[in-house]
This record gives sequence, structure tokens and C-alpha cells, in this order.
Amino acid sequence: MTVQIAQRTLEDLGFADVLRALAHRCRTEPGRERALARPFLDGEEQVAEALELIAEARRLGQEQFSLPLGGVTDLRGALELASKGGMLEPRQLIASAQLLFAFVRTREALEERQHVVPRLAAISRRLPMLEQLAVRIDRSFEADGEISDRASPELREARDRVRGLHRRIKGWLEEKLHDESFLPKLRENYYTIRNGRYVVPVVSNYRGEVPGIVHNASQTGQTLFVEPEGLVGMGNDLAIAQSVVTEEERRILQELTNQLGRESAKVLEGIAAVAELDEVEAAAVLAGDLRAHAPEFSGVEDLALLRLRHPRLVLRDTEVVPNDVEMKGQARALVVSGPNAGGKTVTLTAVGLCALMLRSGLPIPAGEGSKMPLYRSVHSTVGDAQDLSQGLSTFSAHVVMLRDISLSVGKNSLVLIDEIAADTDPREGAAIAIAVLEELLTKGAVVLVTTHLEELKALAHLDPRFLNARVGFDAKKMAPTYKLQLGAAGASSAIEVASRMGLPGHICTRARDLAMNAGGALAKALAAAEEDRRKLQDELDRAKVAAEEAERLRAQLEEQKQQFERERKARLMRFNEEVAAASDQAALEVQELLKTLRAQSNEKAAADARAQLLQRAEEANQRAKAARAELFQVEAPPPAELRVGARVRHSGLNKDVEILEVHGDQVLVAAGIIKMRVPVSELSGSRAPKPKESKFPERNKQEQHLARAKAAAPEAVGATNYRCDIRGMRAEDALSEVESFLDRGMRSGEESALIIHGHGTGALRQAIRDYLAASPYIRMFRPGENHEGGDGVTVVALRA
Repeated sequence: MTVQIAQRTLEDLGFADVLRALAHRCRTEPGRERALARPFLDGEEQVAEALELIAEARRLGQEQFSLPLGGVTDLRGALELASKGGMLEPRQLIASAQLLFAFVRTREALEERQHVVPRLAAISRRLPMLEQLAVRIDRSFEADGEISDRASPELREARDRVRGLHRRIKGWLEEKLHDESFLPKLRENYYTIRNGRYVVPVVSNYRGEVPGIVHNASQTGQTLFVEPEGLVGMGNDLAIAQSVVTEEERRILQELTNQLGRESAKVLEGIAAVAELDEVEAAAVLAGDLRAHAPEFSGVEDLALLRLRHPRLVLRDTEVVPNDVEMKGQARALVVSGPNAGGKTVTLTAVGLCALMLRSGLPIPAGEGSKMPLYRSVHSTVGDAQDLSQGLSTFSAHVVMLRDISLSVGKNSLVLIDEIAADTDPREGAAIAIAVLEELLTKGAVVLVTTHLEELKALAHLDPRFLNARVGFDAKKMAPTYKLQLGAAGASSAIEVASRMGLPGHICTRARDLAMNAGGALAKALAAAEEDRRKLQDELDRAKVAAEEAERLRAQLEEQKQQFERERKARLMRFNEEVAAASDQAALEVQELLKTLRAQSNEKAAADARAQLLQRAEEANQRAKAARAELFQVEAPPPAELRVGARVRHSGLNKDVEILEVHGDQVLVAAGIIKMRVPVSELSGSRAPKPKESKFPERNKQEQHLARAKAAAPEAVGATNYRCDIRGMRAEDALSEVESFLDRGMRSGEESALIIHGHGTGALRQAIRDYLAASPYIRMFRPGENHEGGDGVTVVALRA
């Protein structure tokens, strides 16, 4: 069934802003036109196909790949002229060659990735492969747009004749300007061109002495611009030769235009395919900017938008509070209440915009796992519908909108009503609102409505088809929170909002008294519930503060405990080290004693004394070592488990080691190339995580090289008149020519140069740039800008 979206709905929701954002991200004019006219899709299959195309484009974006659409211009008008036998200008023909090259590049790039993006590759097959025609056109023009001598042998021959005649005429004039008898008759010693003829400035008094044709005169008449008689014949020959050149240039332009015209249907189809690809890529960029996802929609009846954000607010870089909007089971109408300026209308229009975006095949700014039906029609009434031209008041116009909506909705329709029946008596307005909502639900529509009417807030307690929601209000800050809370009705907080907006305090106080005394039972109940909620929130806030303070004290005590334990272990270690030092001193004393005993030939007594002293020294060393290990265990936690491959800390080495073998209370560990057996008591938990090994080490190296290259990238260089044209040459000959060209440039002190290689297949361009990348002459190089010849030239900066 056809999708029905009224123009009023599109204006209410601002869907044009979404389409403009999509068009802004397109890179071609046909793509922008297609984006602005993006249609609503009829069936689930079409929507799913559109979303899959965007998903493929997002995968390309994640690989940092962008479609090679450089050089694509809108040539639809020029192609129509060419197909009718007209003649295109050089700039149009050059643009057509760029377009044909872009077709080839785009198709080849997508076909290489067709296993990843099969749908985009299928679209690219509509791009015609007219590379031969593109090369023919490209070779026919210089980088500045002038027709090249290579365009035809006849043109080269005609231009050679013109150049020869120019040289002959200039030689004749140079000879005359050095003739002492001729110079006094001239106003100044130079020659110029008037009306396409070479002339000299003759003093009018010498007119009779310089025979020839007068082509012009100065304003005073004192100077006559005369073509000397001896030049007339050569001037006539030059005019004829130039006309031959002009005619040949016209013939070449017409020939190229005719060739393009014969392929115009294919080229137009290619432009249409490029526009589609451009729009899909732009939609992928827009989805990334909105952090959008494709919701589940096939066979879905429940609405569940998770972390929903308003797309227009996100596009304005406004801070947006995400909200969950859900209607499940029997719930078919969401009644949103709460303070003014609290986000009720934002929620309403966000849901509506998502419905339109999904119908047009675009991802929506909601989280993964969201669900949304494909609504057949979307109706809205948002804002003031007053129409003075028809004599309708705000309420009358609102009722007319409700009437039209109730007559046109059906099953699977989405209806969005802002402040339903608000501009009339509240009791009668509530009755009208309830009747309208019941009618809409009976017809199978899904409804979102904002209201301040108490009777509508009470519907959720009486009818399971209705679900309450409210936007929050911070009574402390006297400001809305913009957070949607499902399952609860909200007070309007109108007096608080008025106070925040500057209404005098005594007026607000009086208004509160009147509201409490005059309000209905539901209003008082809501006010009491809100007051209870505020008190509970205050208590919760105080409890959070107390919990945070308790956690801070606990952490402080834990730190003090650990500090005390470290100090205790350190004192113990110092004591044991002092004992070990004393033992060492005692050993020295015993050695001296042994010398004395040996001298007395009491060998047995000396051996016993030495053994006892060494034993005491070893015991002291073991105590010091155990103390150091104990202190180490305090500062670092014990290992989680002793297993082969685990990393642990060794107290003696004070570094991480890897466990190779485990044998009871002894383990074999490796520290680099060193392996040793150590007791378990000397090990503790690792103080640093095990370094992660990249799955793609070569990629990391590549990224590091790229980063260093970017950091060292030199400044850009401008174009220059020092240029070398190698189009049509073989790569080997072209490289030789470029090398000689750069040699001359270095000797003459040139700072930059321009190498013209054309577009072609790209092989010559790549060979030249590979050579430049390795050349010691080159400081940097870059492709040409559009006005310099685009990718058909390379601009080079020479080293000083």
C-alpha cells in the first residue's frame, strides 16, 4: 500500500533538514539532487535493500576508503547538446574526459571489493568503460585547456606554418627597427599588433615616406599605426594560415563532441549510477555523524527506541539527552506530560522523524536493538495551526486538523499530536481529546500525544491501551531534566517555570495558593506524589554523599594500614641486615683467630670455630633475605596462580619473570635469556600487565611509518611555468625526459616545476611519481589542483 505523508507533517517535523544534511554530504551535483528528492519506500524489501547499501558504504568508510569520484561534474546539459549535434567548448570536453576516467576508477575500485560490497559493485556495473574515448579527449588538450598539437597532424602542420610566418614577420620588423634611415620616422622604436596585423607607430608627418596600410591612429592623430608595404603579403599569408588553424580546431572540437554524443546515453546512465553511489556514501557519512543504527522493522508491531536522540538537534551539535521510548503489548498510545520546555515536543518529533527516516531507507539516531514498525502513514499537528485567512482561531484550526487526521488514519498509522485540545475549556477539551484518541486507537493507529490535561493522564489507569510518560523536572534547580520517564504522569510545574522565567515572586506565591485550593483531586495527588518523589530524591542524594564519604575514609584507612605494614617490614629487614653485617664482621674476626690457632698447631679447634661461625653467618643472611621477601609481598600481591606461562614478580631481581616449570615449592623462571630455579616464597603478583602482541605487527609498523611521514610532511608548493610535457610517451622515454628536465631545473635554480603526464590508465602517472619519490632532486610533490590540470599533472618542489 502506498505511503501517505502529508506536507504539513513534513513541515511540522522538519524532515527537509534531514534531507539537506544528506545533500550537504554528497560530493556531486547529481548526488545532491537525488538526496533532496529522496522518496519514501513502499515495501519492507525496498527499505531493507536501502539500509543494506548504506551498511556496505559504512564498511568502506571503516576501511578509510572513499569512492574515487574526483573529477565528476554535472554534464547532463552538455551531453544533451552533444547528442543533438552541437559543439562543446574545450572546458566541457575536458570535464567529460575527467568524468569518464572517474567512471573507470570507481567501477574498478568497487569490483575489487565486490566480496565485501556486492550491492555497490552491482551499481558500479552501470558505469560505462569508455577509457579509450577519455584518453582521446585528454590527449587533445593541454593542461590550460588549449587544444594540443597532438590533436591532429593537420593542426600541428597549420600551427607550424603560423609560427613560421610570425618568425619571418618579426625578423623583418627587427631588421627595420635597426635601420638608421627608418627610425626617425617612428614615434617609438617598437612594433605591435592592430586588428591581427603587425604595425609600427609612424609619425603622421612621415606618412608618405612609409608606404603601407594604416590600421589605427592615436587619439591626437599624431601617431599612425602602419603595416609597412613589405609586410602586407606576409600578413595576408598569416591571416590565411590562422584561419586554417581556427577551422581545424573547430573540426577537432566537433569531432570529439560527436564521439561523445554517440555515447551520451551510456554516459547519462553512468551519471545516474554515480549519483546513486554518491547518495549512498553520503547517507553512510550522515549515519556515522548521527551515530545511527538500522532498527528491526520486519514484522514488528511494538515500538522500542533505545537511547533515542532528536536528529535535528544532533545535526546542530546540540547536547542531547538520550531517552528510551517504548510501547509494548496492548499499549498503543503514549501520553507525555510534564513541564513546558521540558522536552515533550522534542520526544514527539524525534519519534516522527525516525519513522520518516526509516521509511526513506535511512538509519535512525537510536541505539542498537531498537525496534520500529514501518508505518504506512504519519500524521502530525505540532505548533499553532491558526489560520486568519480562513477565519480560524487556534482551537478551531486545531480541531480541523484533528478531524482530517481522524478521517485519514487506519491500521499501521502513526499520529503525533502536540498539546491536544489545549486552547479551550479544560473540561470540555479533555472530553474532546479522549474521544479523538479512542477513535484513533479504534482505527488501529499508534498515537503519541503531549498534554497538561489531568483527565488524559488518568487514562493509563483505566485503559491498558494508554501509557503515561513524563519529562523530568529538577525542583532544586527549578529546571527540566529533559529525561523521559515511562509509566508515570508528570505535573506541569507551570508556576515553577514561570518563576524561573522571571515572573515576580509574590505573583508565583499567590498562584501556588490558588492552584492548591482550586485543583482537582488528581492534580493534588500528582503534586503530593511529586513532593514525595522530591523528598526521596533528596534522601537518595544525601545517602550517595554519605556512601562516597565512607568509601573515601575506607580507602584512606586501607592506605594507612598498608603504609604501617610497609614500615614494619622495612624495620625488620633493616634489623636482619644489621645482624648479617655483624655476622660478616664476626667471620673476619674468626679468620684472624684461625691464623693464630694455626700458628699454635691447634688445627682441629680452629676448624670447629670456623664452621660454627660460618653457620651463624648463613643463618643471619637467610633471615635478612626472608625479611626482604616478606616486605616485597606486602607491596605486591601474591600471584593468582602458579602455572606455566604466568608472569610473576621476583623479589631478588625486582622485575617480572615468566614461569617455565613448577616443581612443588620450587619453580623454573625465565628473565629474558636468563633461566633459574627459585623458591615460591620469592615470587609475587606481576606489577604490570603482560604486553599484548598485535595480531597484525606489520600493520602497526605501517601505521608508525605513516605517522612519521605525516609529521615530517613539508609544506605545499604552488604551480609554476617551468613545465615538462610527457603525454603519449612510453614510461622509459618519459623517465629519461623527466630526469633531463630536472637536471636543467636544478642548474637554472628553479624552485618548482610542473610535469604534465595526462590521466590515461594511470600507469605513466604512477611511474613518474614512483621515480619522484626516490629522486634526490625532489623536496616534495603533489597532484595538480583543478585549475592546474587535476590529477593529469604533478607539481614538484625542487631542493635548493
